[in-house]
Amino acid sequence: MVVVLLAANEERGAALRAFARGADGAAVRRGLTAERFHGREGQVVTVTIAGARRRLLCVVGLGDAAALDVDAWRRAAGRARQAAERHGAARVAIAVDERASSIEHIVALAEGFDLAGYRFDKYKSDAEHGVLVGELTLLTPTPLPAADVARRLGGVATAVTAVGTVRDLVNEPAAVKTPTFIAATAERLAADAGVEVEIWDRARIERERLAGLLAVARGSNEEPRFIRMRWRGPGARRRVALVGKGITFDSGGLSLKPAKAMETMKTDMAGGAAVIATMVAAGRMQLAIDVDGFVPATENLPGGKAQKPGDVIRFRNGKSVEVLNTDAEGRLILADALALAAADKPDLIIDLATLTGACIVALGPQVAGIYGNEQAVVDRLVTLGRETGEPLWQLPLVPEYRDDIKSPVADLKNIGGGNAGSITAALFLQEFVAGRPWVHMDIAGPAFTDKELPYAPKGGTGFGVRILLRYLAELAATPPDVPPRAAASHARPRRKPPLAAKRR
Repeated sequence: MVVVLLAANEERGAALRAFARGADGAAVRRGLTAERFHGREGQVVTVTIAGARRRLLCVVGLGDAAALDVDAWRRAAGRARQAAERHGAARVAIAVDERASSIEHIVALAEGFDLAGYRFDKYKSDAEHGVLVGELTLLTPTPLPAADVARRLGGVATAVTAVGTVRDLVNEPAAVKTPTFIAATAERLAADAGVEVEIWDRARIERERLAGLLAVARGSNEEPRFIRMRWRGPGARRRVALVGKGITFDSGGLSLKPAKAMETMKTDMAGGAAVIATMVAAGRMQLAIDVDGFVPATENLPGGKAQKPGDVIRFRNGKSVEVLNTDAEGRLILADALALAAADKPDLIIDLATLTGACIVALGPQVAGIYGNEQAVVDRLVTLGRETGEPLWQLPLVPEYRDDIKSPVADLKNIGGGNAGSITAALFLQEFVAGRPWVHMDIAGPAFTDKELPYAPKGGTGFGVRILLRYLAELAATPPDVPPRAAASHARPRRKPPLAAKRR
C-alpha cells in the first residue's frame, strides 16, 4: 500500500497527480469523488489499482494546512496503519512532501504508525489476526542523516514498547492484575533494563508507616504491595521521582460506586503502570539521569475490615487525615508515596493518577489536568504534551480552596466541599511533598478511551509515558548548573536538520 497525505482541498494537487499517473488515474479520481474526499482530517480513501498485482493507494486527509502540527502527521500515520490492516496490506510506504521532511516529522509518522498497531485480544476466542503490517517505508523528498534517523527511531521503538506495556496492564482484568501481579510484572520488565526493584509486602509497608495504603487495603483479600524502582543513569547529574497511583480495582470501598461507574475501574492503576513502563524505558534508553519510581498498589473494596467514613489516618509525615469518603482513596495512597519520595529530597517529583472524575467534567476524556509549584516545569510539560499528542491543561492550585479540605477533627479531610474537586485533590497532595518541586497530572480522562482514536484502539492509551520520556531525556541533557525547575527555559531550540537525497 502506498499512502499519500493531503491537506484540505489538495485532492487535485500535484502530489496526488504524480502517484495517479503511474497507476489507474481514473480509478483514483472515482474513489475520491465517491467518498467526497476533500482532505478533511479523518478522511481516508483506499483505492485498488488495476494491474497484474493487487496494489492499493490510500489517501489520508490532514485537515487545514495552516493548522498542521507534528501530531497531525502522527494521527494521519495512525489512520494509514488502520487502513492497511483493514485491507490486509503487509507492506506500507508513506510519501511525504517538504512540510514533513524533518526528523521530528519522520519520528512522529513512525510513532503514530507503530502505536496504531496495538491490539489486546488475548481473551477473544475468535480473534481475527489476518495479514499484519510487517514493513513501513517513509519516502522523503531528500534524504536525512542516517545515523540521526536510526538513533531517533530506536527511541521511538522503546517508547512504543513502553506505551504497549501500559496498555496491556490497563486492559487486563482486575482478577488477573492484582497488586502482586503488578509487582511481579515490574520485576520481570526491569530485570533486563538495569533497573533495581524492591517489592514491599504488608509487613514492610507497616514498618514504613504507609498508613494510607494500609487503610485502603483493609477491605480486600488481596495483599497490598509497594513498588520501589531505581534507575541510576551513567554520569547522572540530577534525580527525579515518579509517583503513580496503583489501584488495581476501585469499587469505592464502603462509599460504593454505582454499578455503571465500576465498569472501567480496572483502569485505576494507569498512573502506576505509566511509572513502571517509564522506569524500564529509561533504563533501556540509558538516560543519564537518576530516576526513582514509587507505586503503591492495592484494591479498594468493601468488607468487614474496610476503612469507614469518619476514620482518621496519621501519615508518616505526621499529618492526620479524616476519611469522609472511601471512594477518594487514590489521594490516600499517593500521600504515602509522595511523603516517601519527598524524604529522599529529589530535584523534582512528578505524579500521575487517574484521580478525579471532576477533571473529566472540566476537560473531557482526552485532556489531562496538570498542577505544580514550579511553573517552568509545568510550561515545558504542557509544550511536550502538544508535541507528543498527549495534551495537558494547567489548572490552578487556588490557595483559598485549601479551607475546603480542613477537618474539624484532623489536620485534613480527604474530600473537598463539592466544587473544584480536581483542584482540592491536588491541594491535598501538595500537603505531602514537603515543599519539593512537584508536578501532578490528573489523567483520569485520557488514560482510557471508549472509542477508537487515530493511534489508540478502545481501552488503555498509555497516556503520559511519551511526555515523561521526552522530559527525562531533556533533563539528562541539561547542563548541571541549570536546576531542573529552570531546564525548560534552557532547552536548546530544535533546529531543522540538513536534508539530502531520497531515502527509503
